[in-house]
Amino acid sequence: MKEFSDNEFGIVFSTSHRRMCPDCARPVSDCICGQNTQIPDGDCVVLISKQTKGRKGKGVTIISGLQSDAKTLQKLAKQLKRKCGAGGTVKDGTIEIQGEHRDFLVDELTSRGYKAKRAGG
Repeated sequence: MKEFSDNEFGIVFSTSHRRMCPDCARPVSDCICGQNTQIPDGDCVVLISKQTKGRKGKGVTIISGLQSDAKTLQKLAKQLKRKCGAGGTVKDGTIEIQGEHRDFLVDELTSRGYKAKRAGG
């Protein structure tokens, strides 16, 4: 009878991590293949919008368009949350900060060298 190792089939299902790298089968934050650490060339515009959908009317400020790796996003999110005095998280390459902070975040990111603009109404 042939034995199958974990390397032959990879991970089928896991509840311990959110996103897995398809190449090295590790969590995106621990990726060793280098796919997720490359920053694309060119100018990027950071969009700052407000979202209330699926949050029972509570507003969340969404910062999208940042071309950075996961560790850099976590560090930036921590700094921005502290400046705003609010909670938040990093999900799928976007930063979510609780509350309405669009104007403040546009000024803050512009002073940090990003091309930031307000999106939505």
